[in-house]
Amino acid sequence: MNVDNQPFLRIATEEAYAPPDMIERYKRLIKGGGTNDPGFESLMGYFLFNDSPRTNDIVARLQDLGERRIGDMDATGIAKQIISLTAPGLQAFDRDTAVGLAGSYNDQLGEAIARHPDRFAGLAAVAPQAPALAARELERAVQTYGLKGAIINSHTHGEYLDDNKFWDIFAAAEALNVPVYIHPQTPPPKMIEPFLECGLDGAIFGFAVETGLHLLRLIVSGVFDRFPKLKVVVGHLGEGIPYWLFRIDFFHRGIVQTKRYANFKPLAKKPSDYMKENVYVTTSGMAWEPAIMYARSVLGAEHVLYAMDYPYQYVPEEVAVTDNLPIDAAAKKLLYQTNAEKVFGL
Repeated sequence: MNVDNQPFLRIATEEAYAPPDMIERYKRLIKGGGTNDPGFESLMGYFLFNDSPRTNDIVARLQDLGERRIGDMDATGIAKQIISLTAPGLQAFDRDTAVGLAGSYNDQLGEAIARHPDRFAGLAAVAPQAPALAARELERAVQTYGLKGAIINSHTHGEYLDDNKFWDIFAAAEALNVPVYIHPQTPPPKMIEPFLECGLDGAIFGFAVETGLHLLRLIVSGVFDRFPKLKVVVGHLGEGIPYWLFRIDFFHRGIVQTKRYANFKPLAKKPSDYMKENVYVTTSGMAWEPAIMYARSVLGAEHVLYAMDYPYQYVPEEVAVTDNLPIDAAAKKLLYQTNAEKVFGL
């Protein structure tokens, strides 16, 4: 669908949903005091127990995989959404619960896509708490429903994917030729206190710091040397990392040369090379011309994809920011459509 006769389709690549069952499970977790995660309680407590027009509207939109979502897409000229389970997804739960829910939630998303195949695509929810089972569920979801990759909401109970116990997930993604989308969540308990005490734990700043750290951990751990064809996608124009690439390269080289840390190993390439070759960033929540143009200049135009961050940042006028970027029609098609088609195999 091309609602306004533009010479490209607007494909939005970081768009969230939440099954009603998961919403209810989150409420029970918070009410029962069983999370031991102040970030989860801060974030989801705000959305689920703050009775305001904004939060109620977002929660309602999250749960819709039908006409309301499509109506919002039409209103903003979005041809297709790539939909994924909202943060923190299954990673808020214990291992057995998360494993048990992954298949059910992927079935629901797959069925919604089958009802609207021209408008929806999706990413598989997996439970990193059980990496081998997560890899199997990713394979099942891709092969059964044509899902386009995996969504992982950054840390899992404070653990990061640079630990090679999680690498079955990367092996499966590389073998299937689908990306892993690393989406933010609030910093883990060991990290969150200085953010939480001044209200910076969520999307305003904590998300970017935590997920940027996760991405750098993947790079310096050698994930992309082990899996050279692996594609990782991050939102919000790279969670600040593109801005730091010169400094990261400089000090990474020095740390390796001086052997400052025993577990800090040489890489086959510079950290910035992996950002330009294996990592793709989306514009989710960052409808800001200077930042978009900078990311394109640093990472390459083929590594920047459009996203809205629906429904958290459903601001129709922000689409015009991307429409009005000082780039030609071919470059806009790359940003809106072609890159997404290539990365996600649409």
